[in-house]
Amino acid sequence: MKSWCKTLLACGLSIGLLSACSSSDVEEEPISPLPELTASVFPEVTWSASVGNGVGDYYSRLRPAARYDKLFVADRYGQVVAFDEATGEKVWNKDFSSAFKDNILAKNKGAKLAAGVTAARDMLFIGGESGLLGALDAETGDTKWSVIAGGELLSAPTVAEDVVVVSTSSGTLEAFKIDDGEKLWAYESKLPTLTLRGTGSAAYESGGFFVGTADGKIAVVIKNNGQPAWEQAIYTPKGGNEFTRMADIDMQPLIIGENLYAVSYNGNLVSMELRTGRVVWTRKYSSFHELASAGVNLFLVDDHSRIYSVDRRNGLESWSNTELTNRTLTSAATYKEYLVVGDFEGYLHFLNRSTGELVGRVQVDGSGLFSKPLVVGDNIYVQTRDGKVARITLP
Repeated sequence: MKSWCKTLLACGLSIGLLSACSSSDVEEEPISPLPELTASVFPEVTWSASVGNGVGDYYSRLRPAARYDKLFVADRYGQVVAFDEATGEKVWNKDFSSAFKDNILAKNKGAKLAAGVTAARDMLFIGGESGLLGALDAETGDTKWSVIAGGELLSAPTVAEDVVVVSTSSGTLEAFKIDDGEKLWAYESKLPTLTLRGTGSAAYESGGFFVGTADGKIAVVIKNNGQPAWEQAIYTPKGGNEFTRMADIDMQPLIIGENLYAVSYNGNLVSMELRTGRVVWTRKYSSFHELASAGVNLFLVDDHSRIYSVDRRNGLESWSNTELTNRTLTSAATYKEYLVVGDFEGYLHFLNRSTGELVGRVQVDGSGLFSKPLVVGDNIYVQTRDGKVARITLP
């Protein structure tokens, strides 16, 4: 089934329209079988641990974070664990749901964490579907402060100097003081009738937060006052119904030098000037995944799990790989001379970054990988739907 059918958020549409997700023309789209492989690299799982109950079948962008010589991992239900990055030993454990069950989460069934983990300023920032944004001490796991934002938090918080911002499902970018959680400002964008379930994290550069919106725009919001410096559409929605007009930017804009790169669902991959928002080039791709980069190339996983390498100087395609089509791939990450992506059966695939050829894979577990692999030096960290966190290396 097309991946967006699993993540649509409908507002005011009839049940009949939503039933298109189960129509026969969608169901017939095949999932590629696991490709035969002549391996040249042999990745190994060198350490693993269990963190709570994972995320199950729920939409989530929870992802480990590595900083301060620790690996921080969270599950949907409120377990937050810090591991010693070198040894894998548990340093501390925090039960988010228990900590807030008598106040902020009193009317919710647990934490429903879906956004994070972000480690910065000696703290961890984690958010959830209840709108809860919590700040924990990175050394001890103790709660520093917590607030409720104006909508679900479905992407990782972004920290810039003395401010942390979150993108909410209600179309706002909200800023809070790092020290105590005091709300500073909120920037509102237009929310279309129908959007994908998800938001993109903001990127920060030179005093501005760069964020994608649900109506296909990139906006730059000034850190000091929450006012927009510029807004630029990367795709103009077209079509005769709300499904074909969806143009969400559900990824964090990628900033490299003086340019910004972004991709929208049902829309375009673009290069833009950072200062002005002028579009340098545009190419037709559809994705809700993060972009990866190495050298002059961008790497893109599209909405059907096809993988592309694109020259960021001109937008020309270098190679494509369709062997993993519809395997619900994660966003891609670069690792040494390889590109790594996870799939719904729990395999981590290695591709030659220059050619796109599949050169190795390892299965972490059968529950599936759902978030972008985290690369730290010679290690790759992944999180599975059942709550397993694993470190993968090449011998």
